[in-house]
Amino acid sequence: SEETSPNKSVMRKRTTTDPPPSPADPSEGGEKLRLKQEVGLISGVSLIAGTMIGSGIFMSPEWVLHHMGSPASSLLIWAACGVLATFGALSYAELGTIIKESGGEYIYILRIFGSFPAFLFAYTSVILVRPAGLAAVCLSFAEYAVAPFYPGCSSPQAVVKCAAAACILVLAIINCLNVRLATSIMNVFTAAKLLALLVIVAGGMVLLAKGQTQSFQNAFQNTTAGIGTVGVAFYQGLWSYDGWNNLNYVTEELKKPEVTLPRAVMIAIPLVTCLYLLVNVSYFAAMTPTELLTSGAVAVTWGDKVLGSWAWLISLSVALSTFGSSNGTFFSGGRVCYIAAREGHMPEILSMAHVRCLTPSPALLFTSAMSLVMVMSGNFTSIVNFFSFIAWFFYGMTISGLLYLKIKKPELPRSYKVPIIIPIIVLMAAVYLVLAPIIDQPQIEFLYIVLFMFSGVILYFPLVRFKCHPRFLQRVTLHLQLFLEVAPTARDAN
Repeated sequence: SEETSPNKSVMRKRTTTDPPPSPADPSEGGEKLRLKQEVGLISGVSLIAGTMIGSGIFMSPEWVLHHMGSPASSLLIWAACGVLATFGALSYAELGTIIKESGGEYIYILRIFGSFPAFLFAYTSVILVRPAGLAAVCLSFAEYAVAPFYPGCSSPQAVVKCAAAACILVLAIINCLNVRLATSIMNVFTAAKLLALLVIVAGGMVLLAKGQTQSFQNAFQNTTAGIGTVGVAFYQGLWSYDGWNNLNYVTEELKKPEVTLPRAVMIAIPLVTCLYLLVNVSYFAAMTPTELLTSGAVAVTWGDKVLGSWAWLISLSVALSTFGSSNGTFFSGGRVCYIAAREGHMPEILSMAHVRCLTPSPALLFTSAMSLVMVMSGNFTSIVNFFSFIAWFFYGMTISGLLYLKIKKPELPRSYKVPIIIPIIVLMAAVYLVLAPIIDQPQIEFLYIVLFMFSGVILYFPLVRFKCHPRFLQRVTLHLQLFLEVAPTARDAN
């Protein structure tokens, strides 16, 4: 994969070198720490599907309908989002078999475009995007988890935020202790949420069999088709599919990545797309479009109408689903921070792993801290829109890197090839999703995000390019290393 770098001397400025021996560094004897390869096909499918099926399918349908105006057009958006997520994941699968390193977009941008754009991605992702995404999912978990304690009224925001913070802390402990424990929890919660979605699908089929099809008569009536409106509807739909690229963040922890990565993608994303479409059909069978638009929580309203006294099952299922999804987001998000630190784009302490648990615990703890800050100032809908805007900017950059490799470096070994038309479609969609809402509905917040991203320039040149590190940072790193019982890690031999 090093051949993919047009500027290798700049990009690989920090390969893993043996550090000076320290009390917390077990590599003195020549053996370097590595993260374990413990993610197989089932865990891979669970990581993708389990992260994708989170709060989105229980909260986004009303917003997609709100922007599109009619049941049929909103179903088309859900289907198109599934196709786009599949195309994106298949493109990433090829990248993952060329560049067999963890880190997702970060490592691909680094190896293809160089150090500076990769730093901007890491800076934005680690400090803003990943913590914001985790905060949004944990806030929706908290909403559903505390709702039963406040029947008939909205839950106090202080209680919701405390529950979300508790969720983040529990996830931090689980993921710092053991990779196998984290993946086992993912597998169990993925099975539970699939069961919950199947209950909603089965209920919808029964309602349709009884003739409740009024929402599907004149199904395109009231459709709105503005460029920006469709873009924002896509944002809400794609939020439910977010996680399609999660396996690329943990490539070094996959068993046989060249086989597991494409297979897991081809199983997980079509499965989730079919479920999402059937769940939306079930919502429309149980509710009129007006009822769906006025529902605060679509799944709970569906449960009240269809399950009666068993409606509490839906609230429980949504809480379990969002907890499982946040676990997957946390599992992969911590890896971006860890890999960026290993490449010299974040403080060195974040590139270390626990000497016994073999987990990137400093990176996970840092991600937790940033997510807790986001939770304290969180707003679900705005987080989704701005998260999607910046995420698709970097997805587009990554896909353009794949097109560069396919055209300029076709000789690079790869065990899986995606037809070139697929990444071209994803790139066109990414450009549309970034530009359409800005052109149609400009908001000052989009400018703030872009300014934040480019504020990384101020840090990049002194700290990364010219390596002007204050001397006291080395002492701080050593003390943290001793306190957290962590040591530097080696790259996987892949």
